[in-house]
Amino acid sequence: MAEHPKELQSERRIFCNRTLNLRSIKAIGFDMDYTLVHYNVQAWEGRAFDYTKENLAEMGYNVGDLKFDPSFVNRGLVIDRKKGNLLKANRFGYIKAAAHGTEMVEFRQMRKMYRQTTVDLSNSRYYFLNTLFSLSEASIYSQMVDKLDSGTLTAGDDSPIMGYAELHDLVRKALDQAHVEGKLKADILADPAHFIEEDPELIPTLLDIKATGKKLLLITNSGYYYTKNVMDYLFEGKLPNKMKWNDLFDISIVSARKPAFFQSKPPVFEVINEDGHLQPMQGKLQAGKTYLGGYAKLIEKSLKVRGDQILYVGDHIYGDVHVSKALSQWRTCLVVRELEREVKAIAAGQKASDTIAKLMNKKKCLEHEFSATKLQRLRIKSDLFDDQGSAEDLKKKMDSIRQELIAIDDEIRPYASTDGHGFNKKWGYMLRTGNDKSHMTRQIERHADLYTSRVSNLLHYTPFMYFRAARGALPHDCEGSYYY
Repeated sequence: MAEHPKELQSERRIFCNRTLNLRSIKAIGFDMDYTLVHYNVQAWEGRAFDYTKENLAEMGYNVGDLKFDPSFVNRGLVIDRKKGNLLKANRFGYIKAAAHGTEMVEFRQMRKMYRQTTVDLSNSRYYFLNTLFSLSEASIYSQMVDKLDSGTLTAGDDSPIMGYAELHDLVRKALDQAHVEGKLKADILADPAHFIEEDPELIPTLLDIKATGKKLLLITNSGYYYTKNVMDYLFEGKLPNKMKWNDLFDISIVSARKPAFFQSKPPVFEVINEDGHLQPMQGKLQAGKTYLGGYAKLIEKSLKVRGDQILYVGDHIYGDVHVSKALSQWRTCLVVRELEREVKAIAAGQKASDTIAKLMNKKKCLEHEFSATKLQRLRIKSDLFDDQGSAEDLKKKMDSIRQELIAIDDEIRPYASTDGHGFNKKWGYMLRTGNDKSHMTRQIERHADLYTSRVSNLLHYTPFMYFRAARGALPHDCEGSYYY
């Protein structure tokens, strides 16, 4: 029996940004990669890294010594293509941490470098690492920046090396080539158990949704052959009544070309046999069939539903949830696999966080007392006010308060310097930047109605759940700790 949400572990919960009543949802669509299918990140991205290296080596670059380091990068960072840096920004776009190549930039140097700069993702200077597919890309790019700076990155013909932006273009080209050539996906199909992490609660989750009469949709950018084999691996022989995966999903669309899926109306083809043979689609999309290509309005027309009656679940902030919501008014749920690890890290660090909060409250009171004393002393020195006491006594008091503040800072420092290290020792938490929300959190808030760590978390809420957004804390709320 499914756990009641109250007893559910925090890391398996579904979090709500915008109120959503599942009773109003007529169809739920799912992306496949890193949504329905969870990959072993070390295995998948490590192999992607290796093939990218191979492609760069074939272009003549000396990259044989590069090694995949998933601990150095995490989703939500931003590549500054102008300076060759990795950045972590807060929700306002202000940079709070940076690395040049594989070395973290010292705080004062980082502040000087980015004092008048904010991250603007509409600017081609910045590249947002918004999926787990980005990890191999960022890892190899940061190491190549090191080689570029040291003068040891050379092409076969000893030609001059490009700048940081061109270097990123080169890495993107090599990585895209690794995906297009199909070697990576061929490896996965040859040994799926090594790359795919199965979730025993996935099938019960989907069966529950289907039992309510809601339509199940599969909408993936992966091609038919890869999709069929991965879905066969996940579902073959595990569904009731000899069902196959394409019986479970009312409509399956491969090679969807998201985000264009939500923007254009390309030709649509029906997959007519297991060999992937195609014929032009006739009329509307038919239940239980698989199609190559398609578009959002065709889904709505075929199912006779409005866009806001469809919930789409995916892992890509832009391609899955931003565009589907902005252009089609589909409701959205973002899968953030790392959320489980982050929530556990936050819980483990709660005692330290509470200590920091207590010390900061004490510091805030002392700072106010110091400022009031300083003002009183200035009043005396200005000779514009009646007797306010002894300036010398006030100076002694200020010196005493200053020493207390220094002592508090010394007490806070070891806690603050390791805050978030349970998630990532270099960058801290993915969704927080110090006391503020991270830039990635801002993207999630703007574009995802719901977010959670995996599809099967829906199992514990039922398909009739009414998700209500929490009342947001504002600086002027009396019960908050944001006012002075």
